[in-house]
Amino acid sequence: MNQSSISEFILLGFSVSEDKRLYLFTVFLLIYILTFVANLLIIILVYANIHLHNPMYLLLSNFSFLEICYTAVTVPKMLSDLLGQSQTISVAGCITQYHFFSLCAATEHFLLVVMAYDRYVAICHPLHYGGIMSNTFCMQLIATCWSVSAVSLTIPALSVAKLHFCGPNTIDHFFCEFNPLLKLSCTDTYIAQYIFNCLSWIIILGCLICIAISYAKIISTVIKIPSSHGKRKAFSTCTSHLTVVGIFYGTVIFIYLRPTVDVPFHQNKIVSVFYIVVTPMLNPIIYSFKNESLRKAASNVTDRILMKPY
Repeated sequence: MNQSSISEFILLGFSVSEDKRLYLFTVFLLIYILTFVANLLIIILVYANIHLHNPMYLLLSNFSFLEICYTAVTVPKMLSDLLGQSQTISVAGCITQYHFFSLCAATEHFLLVVMAYDRYVAICHPLHYGGIMSNTFCMQLIATCWSVSAVSLTIPALSVAKLHFCGPNTIDHFFCEFNPLLKLSCTDTYIAQYIFNCLSWIIILGCLICIAISYAKIISTVIKIPSSHGKRKAFSTCTSHLTVVGIFYGTVIFIYLRPTVDVPFHQNKIVSVFYIVVTPMLNPIIYSFKNESLRKAASNVTDRILMKPY
């Protein structure tokens, strides 16, 4: 049978009326602006304050940079589709969006592991923290997170790039994700699906297990601290990271660690909105409220701006 290749996809996005589209656009735009400003502020505070030039805040600033990239890959296109009449995206653009989204998602898993390891060293081996988690070693770990993510996604990326699409060309989602792309391919996708599933289980569960081991050792160490004040102080340095981990993995596991090719994709939209749009906005807020040093740094910057002579 002769098959003609398609050149673009149609992203169905959100099936709502025009007035509700404008409402969603306004809400998501405000969230996106807040996400960008809040994460950028953390990066600026860490860079500008010499007292924050340590591994914990270097990791946090890189995490904020990652959140900015994470949302920039998907949200602008989603906003454009909410306003525009045409909700199309080229095949090449769709695959590119998938590649960068996957890179940011995988890097976030690895970075959360490194952040958990940093807290483990700080609490379980405080006397050796400076020697183990130097700024140089921290930057090497961050570079490793990005590198391992890029390398591990090479095979799935090549698998998606080789897919042939001949129609239909409608994606029941607001961005280009792996499983919707496979659903539209007219070539055999068994191997690509198998590789993606294996990689998802390895990365998601592997990183989650590493985080769980780190916090198991942290809890074991904190329990042995004699004073209640010492226990509260030790746990206070971990609560922000644990909250972020809980929110992030709760949504990711719901979507990815189950067979999804035969599941209606519209069922995942609400959860996808939460971890793509809402969570990156919550993370800097969580860290800011829980971290006294960040609050002091923000207060000092504000005071200097207000007291600056004109």
